[in-house]
Amino acid sequence: MPIITIEGPKIDIEKKRKLSSGLAEAASVVYGLPIEKIIVLIRENPPENVFTGGELLHDRWQKQQKA
Repeated sequence: MPIITIEGPKIDIEKKRKLSSGLAEAASVVYGLPIEKIIVLIRENPPENVFTGGELLHDRWQKQQKA
């Protein structure tokens, strides 16, 4: 069984459904397996736990809101 893991910011349940079904469909076609055999894991990371470009995403977003 293929396992797809995706990490990103928190999203609502409808977006999770759309994301996971799209990924599972694509993997099903590529692997030639029924979609029931594809596992999708969504890991949500709050912006205070992500560091990129020299700063925390939380801090970057706060700066953008003030501008």
